[in-house]
Amino acid sequence: MASILNSLVPLNTILFGFAVFKITSTKRQVSGVIIGFIGTAILILKGSELNPNQNYIYAGFVIASTIMYAANVNIIKRYLQDIKPLAIAAGNYAFIVIPALIILVFSDFFTPKTFENPAFINAFIYVTILSVFGTAIAKVLFFKLVQISTPVFASSVTYIMPIVALIWGIIDGESFSFIQGLAALLILVGVYLSHNRKA
Repeated sequence: MASILNSLVPLNTILFGFAVFKITSTKRQVSGVIIGFIGTAILILKGSELNPNQNYIYAGFVIASTIMYAANVNIIKRYLQDIKPLAIAAGNYAFIVIPALIILVFSDFFTPKTFENPAFINAFIYVTILSVFGTAIAKVLFFKLVQISTPVFASSVTYIMPIVALIWGIIDGESFSFIQGLAALLILVGVYLSHNRKA
């Protein structure tokens, strides 16, 4: 469910870019976004047949996040084009470090029970790896991608998420159908078209 809603990001990016930031997209990019969305929808809906009883209550939060994501890429492209990606990422983290520390202080994190848990060291190492590679470095690379390409193409990376999830599922022993392969191919075609700025 979250993956299919994340595929709304490129659509929101086109709408935000045009309506708020006056950033135009070509017909080919719009076509690419629509094709990618169709591929994502097929991939997720096919997978949901295996797990039909999902909780959709919090889908509104995911939709809100796609709108914020679209605003983010357009703001970077419009106003932060000449700022180094590392500086943009550092600014993001400087802004959220205080609220994050407040949450940690008022949680049970800083207690002997947490630090004496035998799984603490391993969990801390994995969270550190995830935060460094999956968040910090990924953010810097993403900001650079926004600056050297278009907001539509940069936001189209969200279409790759269901493909990665599908690959992990295959590695984990889940079944893979021809329809899912076709959907993955549609997503890649959509990303290719959204990158191409020709009309």
